[in-house]
This record gives sequence, structure tokens and C-alpha cells, in this order.
Amino acid sequence: MSASSKATEEFVTLPDHLREGLNILFVGLNPSEYSAEVGHYFANPRNRFWPAFNMSGLVARPVSSEEDATLLADGIGFTDVAKRPTPMGSGLRAADFREWAPVLKEKIVRFEPKLVCFHGSMAYKAYLQHGEGVKEQVQLGLQDRIIGASAVFVVPNPSPANAKYSLNDLAEWYGRLREASKR
Repeated sequence: MSASSKATEEFVTLPDHLREGLNILFVGLNPSEYSAEVGHYFANPRNRFWPAFNMSGLVARPVSSEEDATLLADGIGFTDVAKRPTPMGSGLRAADFREWAPVLKEKIVRFEPKLVCFHGSMAYKAYLQHGEGVKEQVQLGLQDRIIGASAVFVVPNPSPANAKYSLNDLAEWYGRLREASKR
């Protein structure tokens, strides 16, 4: 199921690209205003997700942000911890996570993706605190904790603001995700 853009009194956000039987569900912190405006995940040309994704071999063909919904056929879906768009993740409030993290948990439990991939430790920490009620240190890679029946993997945030990781580093992490999804 690919939901249409959700309009509330306050904002328009990205649609979830979800279905049962996903191999990987990518979970971002929240949509950028630009991505929400154009209606596609990681649509900002400066975001490194799509170049790193394409380098990683997660799918056999190159894909762009405009094709995000087509990845459902490849067993790959998209959603966010919080659905309110902001220019930067720092624009989110605790109230956003309190509202949306439990909704994310419901989606994961309902659709049971094999692997849930959080973009960045901040996204996973926000989910843990507001969706599970726990505070934990988070490392990149496969996590000990599961959500419902789904394993959890954390990769670096591909935002251009996260200069700590190069494009090659990001592609390597997506390659590790690919290997984890085969287990």
C-alpha cells in the first residue's frame, strides 16, 4: 500500500511507501520541506542517499528520488520517525516525536518488514525514547533490539549536514545493510 500525501491542518508531508513483506523499511528522522513539497524521499539534490544507495547494489538498477514508490516492488519501503517537514532535523520538537514515534511503531508491527533501517542514530534514539520509552546509546549497524518481528539496522544520516561520512562511507554502510538483509 502506498498512502497518498497526508494533509493536516498544519502541513503536507510525504506519503508512506509501505506494504507487507518488505525486505527493508527505510526510516528517516523527518521529511525535509523540499522533499515534502515535491513528494519524494531524499529529493534534495544535495542529499547523498540516492547516490550512495545506487553505489551499494541494494537494487540492480540506478534509481532516483522520483522512483521511490517503485521500490516497493523490490521489497523496499520508506517512512519517517516524525512526519512534520522541517528545513533541518533540529527544527523538530519533542511533541513531534511523542506524536509520531508510536505511529511508526504501529506501522512496523503491522507491516513486519524484515529489516528496519534508521537513517542516523538521532532518528533511532528519537524512536526509542518516544516509541519504546527507553534511552540507549546507539551504534551504527545491526542492533540487539527488535521492533515486533523486525530486526533494526542503523546507518549514518545521508544529509549533507552530516559531513563526517563521505559518499563512499555511506555506500559502504548501505552495502552492510544489503548483507544484513540477506540473513
